[in-house]
Amino acid sequence: MKPKKLLSLALLTSVSLILFIVENQIPAPVPVPGVKLGLGNVIVVTVLFLYGPWEALAVLVCKVFLSALLTGNLGALAYSAAGGLLSWAGMCLLRPLLGKKQLWAASVLGAMLHNLGQLLAAMAIAATPGLISYLPVLLLSGMVTGLFTGVAAQAAVRRLAKR
Repeated sequence: MKPKKLLSLALLTSVSLILFIVENQIPAPVPVPGVKLGLGNVIVVTVLFLYGPWEALAVLVCKVFLSALLTGNLGALAYSAAGGLLSWAGMCLLRPLLGKKQLWAASVLGAMLHNLGQLLAAMAIAATPGLISYLPVLLLSGMVTGLFTGVAAQAAVRRLAKR
């Protein structure tokens, strides 16, 4: 990997972590576990569309591990990893079908899949199938937050592509 690209990805990973930390200071909009805006995911979507799937995966993995270490919440690692990987896979599959003006759609799908991945991890870890009752709320919140982060990522891709 060329040094300039490596530096860019490292800086974008840092921005993703900063957004994650800022978001942790914002109270949850609804009293449902797992519902949050996902500001750090703006960067993952941006990297996916600017650089490609493997670079986005690298940023995602760094973000997941470093955010768990920074918050001291290693218990959340399984949930974040499950949600992040399912989200990444779904967005990678949708990416070839979208132009840069429709990348918000990948973000919406990614957010919904992220919530589904976290829910599946919670069901497996807690051995509680009843958690599936959260699915409608999590999918709806994924649509809303995914649209927000997608529009932000679309703006970031437009600005960064000009450089």
